[in-house]
Amino acid sequence: MVDTAFVMLRKNIASAFLFLSQMVMSAHPVPENPLWLNYPAAEGAGKGKLIVLISADQEYRSEQSMPMLANLLSQRYGFDCTVLFGVNEQGLVDPTAPVYPEKGKEKEFKPHNIPGLEHLAKADLMIFATRLQTLPEQQMKYFAEYYDSGKPFIAVRTANHGFRSPLPYEIEGKRVTLSQILGGTFLNHHGEWSQDSTRGDIVPAQKNHPILTGVKDIWGLTDVYRTYPEGESLPADCTALVMGQPLIGRVQGGANNPDKEPLPVVWTKLWTTSKGAKARVIHNTMGSAKDFENPGLRRLMVNGVFWALAMEDQIKADSSVEPIKEYNPLSSGFHYEKLGVKPQPPSAYR
Repeated sequence: MVDTAFVMLRKNIASAFLFLSQMVMSAHPVPENPLWLNYPAAEGAGKGKLIVLISADQEYRSEQSMPMLANLLSQRYGFDCTVLFGVNEQGLVDPTAPVYPEKGKEKEFKPHNIPGLEHLAKADLMIFATRLQTLPEQQMKYFAEYYDSGKPFIAVRTANHGFRSPLPYEIEGKRVTLSQILGGTFLNHHGEWSQDSTRGDIVPAQKNHPILTGVKDIWGLTDVYRTYPEGESLPADCTALVMGQPLIGRVQGGANNPDKEPLPVVWTKLWTTSKGAKARVIHNTMGSAKDFENPGLRRLMVNGVFWALAMEDQIKADSSVEPIKEYNPLSSGFHYEKLGVKPQPPSAYR
């Protein structure tokens, strides 16, 4: 009787230990905090990988698109995801925060704030949609350290002009610019801003690239960015995957704008760090929240995650890229009251 009780006790202790071990193993690597959102991984190929997504723009509603992508990647593909936001002094996600100081009131201008950037140190992948941020020095260092880590990153839309101040990043005594890292920067709107839409045409020579597996019918309401001067091209270390053809009007299937040539809207490159590591980089200059209603663009982003992480063998042409929850993002623009954009806590975007 005593022996039986002892055996049962040992079994119960072993079961409890296993349960606690599994809980520890499955715990999200980023602690919970009301200033950001965590999406714990379901089962999937991404198990054990952490993706940090960053939303800090004022125009393209990344505060809606980044949580949608994080939820999709965690529940359909098994990645742990964390979404960091630009927040105001009240801790609210604030797309209405001014970018430039009011003339004559420069001393009153409040720098921006993206809490949680220290967790980039443990991320396997960063996806960022920032625009003209004026950040504290330490937060800029977190970005610079990540860019020099050799780990991959995906830049979305305004990320190529994501910061107002230079990066605190040098290689061999020379300051590194975000344009060098990404392969281009915003020079102007090639299409008609808020009037044209864009059809994404796959570059024929790259049709078999893993990122383009199963991708078709790319279209979005954003116009095409010009990221290099007229008469030039993408840098030699960039590979264009998708060309953006400006369309007349804002309906999928619209006519080409005859005055606007197609320009690259999605490309890859390798960024060489100070230690010689090669980081996989994707830049997608489409990517408003409305653009991500398009299944082709969502699939390209999901495929891009696997390619960036050197997990191309996990890409499937027919995997689901449907959002986990109903996805009805607000329109892009700066007319915040008309569009229904207002400061809200991060929890409002879950």
